Amino acid sequence: MKVTLKNLTKIFPNKKTKSEVIAVNNFDYVIEDGELIGLLGPSGCGKSTTLNLLSGLLEPTSGSIFFGDDDVTMLPAESRGVGLVFQNYALYPHLTVLQNITFPLENRKGKDKLSKEQMVEMATEVARLVQIDGLLDRKPSELSGGQQQRVAIARALVKKPRILLLDEPLSNLDARLRLQTREELRRIQRSTGITTVFVTHDQEEAMSISDKIVVMKDGVVHQTGAPQEVYDDPINYFVATFLGTPPINCFDGCVKDGKISIGDEAIMDCAGVSDREVIVAIRPEGFSLDGDEKQVFTCELSRVEVMGRDMSVVAMHEKCKSPLIRAIIDSDNLKNLNGDKVVFGLKPHKLFIFEKESGERIRF
Repeated sequence: MKVTLKNLTKIFPNKKTKSEVIAVNNFDYVIEDGELIGLLGPSGCGKSTTLNLLSGLLEPTSGSIFFGDDDVTMLPAESRGVGLVFQNYALYPHLTVLQNITFPLENRKGKDKLSKEQMVEMATEVARLVQIDGLLDRKPSELSGGQQQRVAIARALVKKPRILLLDEPLSNLDARLRLQTREELRRIQRSTGITTVFVTHDQEEAMSISDKIVVMKDGVVHQTGAPQEVYDDPINYFVATFLGTPPINCFDGCVKDGKISIGDEAIMDCAGVSDREVIVAIRPEGFSLDGDEKQVFTCELSRVEVMGRDMSVVAMHEKCKSPLIRAIIDSDNLKNLNGDKVVFGLKPHKLFIFEKESGERIRF
């Protein structure tokens, strides 16, 4: 199901200040049929509000929502044919897994009414898809967090929804289970082909399973695209700093005479860029120690954290906007580190510069 958002806006009144809060501001986007889209951003950016507008739990202040060619902007939630999975699972504790999954089917009336046998058959089929078909007689209290989340997903899928909406469904799981469950989510989404919108503040989570991501802040969409494309080509300082683990390293710098400088050191050419103060940002994997790079950058060595295949070189620089610099280096280059200074080579495609005030990207 293709989903189209046209100039979607949601404004909430603030009774205390008698002002307005723009939760979603002029959201214009098309989700293609069968895509899994990640809505990504910090708390309060408007991603859950967008999901609630899609589901029909909230009415937009302005703009339109289309499912295929159908305008569903003012259609009630129960008539939209959406499957919604909440962060807290929202299972009925007194019902078995089977009863929780079949619950949405029991409310069908008229020509859509199903027999008990049909409901059990549909529930068993979807339970098999999410790999909980051996747990149908258990109560939610007898399940692990990951199993409960699968029940919630099965309950959303059993209705055969037009679109599937996931509101931070993995945030209550521990790290290992979160990794396993997000892989399962991707498998389930691919096998069903349901257009899916996945809301999360965890950028690693969104980037790992989404076909495309939508990066939001303060109700505004800053950038959209395939996860790797957005990571490799951030449109502004916010997107660059929000995406990436470890986070990007940022420095106060300047452009002078066609060169990017940090402190007293000219680190890279940038022909065509006028002289100005800038923010210089370097991805952790943008550093090297192999000695082959033309651009070099000298920092004070703090320590080395060996992680097996790679190592994290932790360093300091007076112009760094955070206390420490993290560089991810191949552990084979450990021999190139000695003394209290470290001279990094720099990879040009992993270095970005941004306007000091606006945060807009300066391309060179």
